[in-house]
Amino acid sequence: MLEVKNLKKSFGNKKVLKGISFNVSKGDVIGIIGPSGCGKSTLLRCLNLLEIPTSGTIIFEGKKMNYYHNLPATRQKIGMVFQSFNLFNNMTVLENIILAPTKLDLLTKEEATKKANEFLKKINLLDKKDSYPDELSGGEKQRIAIVRALLMEPELMLFDEPTSALDPEMIGEVTDLMREIALGGMTMIVVSHEMNFIKNFTTKVIFMDDGKIIEENTPEELFNNPKDKRLKEFLSKVNEN
Repeated sequence: MLEVKNLKKSFGNKKVLKGISFNVSKGDVIGIIGPSGCGKSTLLRCLNLLEIPTSGTIIFEGKKMNYYHNLPATRQKIGMVFQSFNLFNNMTVLENIILAPTKLDLLTKEEATKKANEFLKKINLLDKKDSYPDELSGGEKQRIAIVRALLMEPELMLFDEPTSALDPEMIGEVTDLMREIALGGMTMIVVSHEMNFIKNFTTKVIFMDDGKIIEENTPEELFNNPKDKRLKEFLSKVNEN
């Protein structure tokens, strides 16, 4: 489904991604871990073309991505959930969810509203449809952001630290929904420090450091039998916390 070849990204003289290559098959749930500042979020933003790579190739569903043309169509197929929710505070929950598919003429307002209500009912937030984002908890906001992305019916979902802005008791609300989406067959790439989710619900884990992929393996092998010294150090610090 997705093939990334020697992807590089620089901001001025700062090299953030230094030749990233990996493959994603349909139905995969890829976890990306690593220390802060290693390039994880920049990688996701490049995959969704929110950042234009400096060099390298992204092949999605057999076609090479064009970094300068037809961006809305690409982003329609590759949904993204951010750590800061990115909801519009002047719109209700329902208005936030149906905005993109109706603006892009993917669904009529009636169709979008029906689907949005079905999703909200499924996550027990239908009673919040007329509320505004500042009336919601962090966990509720993030679940709304995920539903908003799902309403676009993407082929691939990207999650950039979706629980980092949440209080500990709200993290479970979001990871439970992510787990349900994964079990439903959605292809996902998840950048997260939630190691329980990464260990238990991913098909492959990638460890990044200093803009490079240091090691990738199954969750069981990567966590129980790490090969690289830097990965061993990272996991030991994570386990201490």
